[in-house]
Order: sequence, then C-alpha cells, then structure tokens
Amino acid sequence: MSPRPKKLRKCQGNFCGQAFKPTGKPLSKLTQIELFRDEMEALRLCDRDGLTQEEAGQQMGVSRGTIQRIITIARRKTAEALSEGRALIFVED
Repeated sequence: MSPRPKKLRKCQGNFCGQAFKPTGKPLSKLTQIELFRDEMEALRLCDRDGLTQEEAGQQMGVSRGTIQRIITIARRKTAEALSEGRALIFVED
C-alpha cells in the first residue's frame, strides 16, 4: 500500500534569499538545516502575522493538525540553527 499523496499547500510568502546563516563563517563550513517552503509559510502566518493555527490552516488549505505539526518542526529547526550557529537553507518543495 502506498502512502497518501501530500496535499497541496498554498504558500504566498517568498524566501529572502537561499539561506540564512551566522556571519563570519562561509556557508560551506556550517552545518545546514533545510527549511521547506511550507514550514516558512507556517512560521510567517502564525508567528509573524499572529494567526491562529486554525486560520493559518485555512489560508494554506490544510487542517489545524497539519499546521501544528509543520510549525513544531519549523520552530525546532529555527531554534537549532539560532542556538547552535547553523545555517537555514530554504528549499522549495
């Protein structure tokens, strides 16, 4: 039995480049963490724009539970990059 296909997620925000990294070290010398477009969109909607997970889910066309899972992963990746001096690499799905 094959896994259920991933539901299309509506993402309106744009990346501000290809990566976000600490200053002073070349990207090639840093551990890189991939941040996917839907993860960035969930961060933007919930943390920057202040939407509830329900509202963010409606905008992205997914359930509140899916947003909760996406935002948890995105916050963990972001916290790891900021606290441990790693690079966030922005990835299109």
